[in-house]
Amino acid sequence: MINYTDFNTSLMQIMRIVGIDTSCDDTCISIVDVKSQGSNVKSFEILSNVVSSQIKLHRRYGGVYPSLAKREHQKNLPIVLKKALKKGKVTQKNPRVNFLAVTIGPGLDPCLWQGINFTKEVAKRWNLPIIPVNHIEAHILANWLVPIGSKSKIKNKKIEFPAVCLVVSGGHTQLILMRKIGQYKIIGETRDDAAGECFDKTARILGLPYPGGPAIAAEAAKFSVFSRILRDSIKLPRPMINSKDYDFSFSGLKTAVLYDFKSRPKKERRSRAYIRAMAKEIQQAIIDVLIKKTIKAAKNYKAKSIILGGGVVANKELRKQLKEKIKKEIPNSQFLIPDSRLCTDNAAMVALAGYFNRKKATKNYQKIKALANLRIN
Repeated sequence: MINYTDFNTSLMQIMRIVGIDTSCDDTCISIVDVKSQGSNVKSFEILSNVVSSQIKLHRRYGGVYPSLAKREHQKNLPIVLKKALKKGKVTQKNPRVNFLAVTIGPGLDPCLWQGINFTKEVAKRWNLPIIPVNHIEAHILANWLVPIGSKSKIKNKKIEFPAVCLVVSGGHTQLILMRKIGQYKIIGETRDDAAGECFDKTARILGLPYPGGPAIAAEAAKFSVFSRILRDSIKLPRPMINSKDYDFSFSGLKTAVLYDFKSRPKKERRSRAYIRAMAKEIQQAIIDVLIKKTIKAAKNYKAKSIILGGGVVANKELRKQLKEKIKKEIPNSQFLIPDSRLCTDNAAMVALAGYFNRKKATKNYQKIKALANLRIN
């Protein structure tokens, strides 16, 4: 084991953390080295970041089935750990690891427990403390990472606070005020469906595959002048876009899509032109609401940085349009987006969140429990 406290403060110190995430339907394990000199972090180096996806399994159902996801996690975790160790050139007999970090919530309860119980087994075998991690915080901190193969050693060293964080994933749509790492306040969140859920449900209406976000984005990208007349006839709402708070609501948008779909002749609603026009309008409706609320929050809280996180922020149009809007309306603020490969669920962000929460490390494994509805504040 690397004992970073034994080094002289003038020398380079290395802390190795294994991150584990099973919050939903991806089995994720990563190994991250944190190199520092004194109190200054020099790099967060991802040695390996393995994700075993269950998309093909759940696609036939149009969404994630927790019992199936749990079974797959149980099967995949030992395999994924072996792959992560091999890719990171780390041996099981002498892993030289300081901590294990595991997601305890929010997420699907049966899935979370699989990751937690597996982490406890590994911790006992390696005689290591475990750091419990909040999945939402991990999505935010993904902005401090660069992917494997990048020449840059550390990203975003001088982030200015306060920051407004927009976290958009399959199960969460939240605006979070971040005073510093570890100090958060939820200032807005969805009252019903999250943006990712809206993408999934509207994609199902249109007959597009799960996950809905990438499927709708792909169809929207194929939109052409031949679909313009159809799109002009589609009038979708932008729910709560002008409300005085920072909350969201996307269930009404899903319902509006369903009503429009059912009102069309069968031949028309199954045409590629209609599907592409509707996909374009669904995506834009969601983007319009997310951008309006984020800019409003950033201005009102005098945010020096705007930080994105979560699987939905891999959407190219959202990234592009929000960047343009920030440049136009808040030009002096920083705009941070994770690499698209680190937006969706992964364990590198969990390992990094573990580093920032290492004071919570414990060998009292019984204290570590799944908290499906865990909140960041």
